[in-house]
Amino acid sequence: MDHGGISGVILAGGLGRRMGGVDKGLQELDGRPLVAWVIDRLAPQVDELLINANRNGERYAAFGHAVVPDRIDGFAGPLAGLHAALSVARHPLLATTPCDSPFLPTDLVARLRAALDESGAEVAVARSLGRVQPVFCLCRRSALPALSAHLAAGGRRVERWFCSLPLIEVSFEDQPAAFANINSAEDLQGGARMAVPPR
Repeated sequence: MDHGGISGVILAGGLGRRMGGVDKGLQELDGRPLVAWVIDRLAPQVDELLINANRNGERYAAFGHAVVPDRIDGFAGPLAGLHAALSVARHPLLATTPCDSPFLPTDLVARLRAALDESGAEVAVARSLGRVQPVFCLCRRSALPALSAHLAAGGRRVERWFCSLPLIEVSFEDQPAAFANINSAEDLQGGARMAVPPR
């Protein structure tokens, strides 16, 4: 299948506050780092894969993909990761996923791309569990100047930036479990049960 030039970025640049300040992407689910699960799901859907990380760069680089740190100081959140990836992405479209959603849809990028192409919007974003899932999106690289200006003005919330752009929401209500994220040790245990169903 021809993806038509899509880069992907796994957002692993946060502080992991809800998990005690650990590097969330490197926490293990069923014996494998969370980021490895996400790579397995996202890499086949894109032509280039980047990892946005601000700590443990060598460990992330060992997964075989380019590591891109934020260009803005202070762990500024997902928008800073998107900004960093858009700044170096080789393709005109960029898909984003967080490092803590190991069961993300295997058709995420295809469905977002179809909606983006049909609508002509700047960003296509997944909607599931009755709400927008803002860190699961497909963004045109042409949005970079607007994002740079938003961040320079102090903007940090993904949803607020989305409000300034032509945007299309894409329903994934058929896959609610795919957007489950891992925020705590308890979630890791629950995720392991999902990863390895009882025999």
